Amino acid sequence: MSDIVVPASWVVDRLGDVQIVDVRDAWEFDGIGHLPGAINVPFDSFRAADGDDGMLPGADSFADLLGEAGLSVSDDIVAYDDHHGVFAARFLVTAELYGHSVERLHLLDGDFSAWQRDHETTSEATAVEPTTYEISSPEDTPLVDADPVSAAIDDPGAVIVDTREDWEFDEGHIPGAVPLDWRELVDDETRGLKSRDAIRSILSSAGVSPDKRVVLYCNTARRISHTYVVLRHLGYENLAFYEGSLTEWEAEGRPVNSA
Repeated sequence: MSDIVVPASWVVDRLGDVQIVDVRDAWEFDGIGHLPGAINVPFDSFRAADGDDGMLPGADSFADLLGEAGLSVSDDIVAYDDHHGVFAARFLVTAELYGHSVERLHLLDGDFSAWQRDHETTSEATAVEPTTYEISSPEDTPLVDADPVSAAIDDPGAVIVDTREDWEFDEGHIPGAVPLDWRELVDDETRGLKSRDAIRSILSSAGVSPDKRVVLYCNTARRISHTYVVLRHLGYENLAFYEGSLTEWEAEGRPVNSA
């Protein structure tokens, strides 16, 4: 069974052995509390600083950020937020794209609110000893630019997946894309993932099957991060992560369809 998306009990059993990263704002981390031993790496700190919200921050900036947070490439990391995991997933995908071993990256199933119902939280500051975080280029990367996405439009062996809300899809989407709002995979009550069977049924209805190359996009690569992590958790291997997403696609003047 995959340990990419892990339940609270998994984390409880490993407190002290894993690095827990809280990507909420600092005021939430300090004022509302956090998981014991968690380190705060706010979402805004690992977005690009050049105005392209949600885009990769740059290797040097990310290395400095994680080093200041006391993280190293050998750490097993569990990330969480308070938005069903979508911001935490973005952190994990960013780490993966900069070479952190995917086997060491985990998403908490549920979020802070879900954890808080049954488990201890604290407002005590976590001691951090800065490190030198080493960025590397992974041997294999899911990262693609617009050209492979364009090639996938007429490829029967590929499916382009738009993870935004339905109204956004209707206003404009990449030709041939299928709509799959990332939130469809989340249970509002538990704040974690729906059951594997339920998710597989949703994916099947959208035509997203493991035998196809799945090309993911949204607007600025945040929402696809969650879907990407979930698909990896389910064993999907042939995944393409279009970092530029619709923001880049439209900026390049590529075709957009509307409902």
